[in-house]
Amino acid sequence: MTASTAPELTRKHCTPCEGGVPPLSPEQVQNLLAALPEWRLTPDGQRIRREWRVKNFVAGLDFFNRIGQLAEAEGHHPDLHLAGYRNVAVELWTHAIGGLSDNDFILAAKIDQLPVEVKK
Repeated sequence: MTASTAPELTRKHCTPCEGGVPPLSPEQVQNLLAALPEWRLTPDGQRIRREWRVKNFVAGLDFFNRIGQLAEAEGHHPDLHLAGYRNVAVELWTHAIGGLSDNDFILAAKIDQLPVEVKK
């Protein structure tokens, strides 16, 4: 992937992945993460994760619904976590290849554009 900024990533669309392609290299992952400063690589190096502290439980559910609509439109689905009624986390990885693909970074950039009520 040549896109290296968040706006470039948001202009792209996820492409179906049925496996058979290798995950991104660690160097490719680091280059793409530079465009998404709020996202972190998980300790196993297989996923990217971002966390929010939302205003309340309903704000978390609303945010998840927005993410769900986006994920359906893109055909790429994140793992969603809601703990302690306001701690929201999103993890992205491409299940079919057991690691990270361009799709994960495209969806992360688009999730970053969604409105969310955070705790002030």
